[in-house]
Amino acid sequence: MERTTIHLMRHGEVHNPEAVLYGRMPGYHLSALGRRMAERVAEVLRSTDHDIAAVITSPLERAVETGAPTARAYGLEATTDERLIEAGNHFEGVAVNRNRWVLAHPRHWPYYTNPLRPSWGEPYAELVTRMSGAIRSALPLARGREALLVSHQLPVWATRLWVEGRPLAHDPRRRQCALASLTSLAFDGGTLVGVDYWEPAGELLHVAEDMVPGTSAASEKGAA
Repeated sequence: MERTTIHLMRHGEVHNPEAVLYGRMPGYHLSALGRRMAERVAEVLRSTDHDIAAVITSPLERAVETGAPTARAYGLEATTDERLIEAGNHFEGVAVNRNRWVLAHPRHWPYYTNPLRPSWGEPYAELVTRMSGAIRSALPLARGREALLVSHQLPVWATRLWVEGRPLAHDPRRRQCALASLTSLAFDGGTLVGVDYWEPAGELLHVAEDMVPGTSAASEKGAA
């Protein structure tokens, strides 16, 4: 059977001086560092002979901008897929990264009733359903080769939990899905046969301001 690889990429760092949870809000673009991350991923893929046949991104600006360097490097026209968009979230627009105590305000309490769903945003199960649909659509486009799908941290991480048979409910601080990282799904025909995680732009993560929630293999290695 033909081996096909679908790379799920998280976008690069975003310019977000207000430290808001931007979610699906328009107007959030890559920072200068985020653009360097996107360029670095394209360079690594090209220099290590990865055979990218398609670049598909979330419609949000930061994802489109992240996929552009790889599309250029391979002479491809990137397309968008709504199913790769960020998860919906009640806290969109709130400056949670500046002051997390804002989450304790009583007006938010009704949204904490079921963290397993979660009650504050798009259900994990629905998120995985749309992501798996985007992956299935990409498989024939990249048959026998590779595709880069640029999405967002939670959609990528939930998909990884699902394919690895782990519970979808999780501690956001434990997500292994750093900025500009790749979660690579290897398929033999239509059967998933392997999952890998790597950080082609890992050397840039130590100066990134948008590092939470989650962990980075690069930062863990540096601390060892």
